[in-house]
Amino acid sequence: MSTEDKRIRELAHQIWESEGKPHGEDARHWEMARKLAEAEALTPSKPKAAAKPKASAPKPQAKAKPAAPAASKPAPPAAKKPPAPKKPKP
Repeated sequence: MSTEDKRIRELAHQIWESEGKPHGEDARHWEMARKLAEAEALTPSKPKAAAKPKASAPKPQAKAKPAAPAASKPAPPAAKKPPAPKKPKP
């Protein structure tokens, strides 16, 4: 089996799963996958990200917020932003 056939099979399976695994739609899924694989083959690939310089220090991770107690009141709605002032006529 060629790599192209493997890719078509992979795409057809993904389509089948995304549609809820219906019975009797294999020919339609295969044709859709064939067209997708053909479009992928015609699309020029992007250069690898290895060419980008890497940051020297890792970014700090955000701290997770503690879970709100279940008995607390919901937050009040945010105040509306006032309308922008109108421009004077010349």
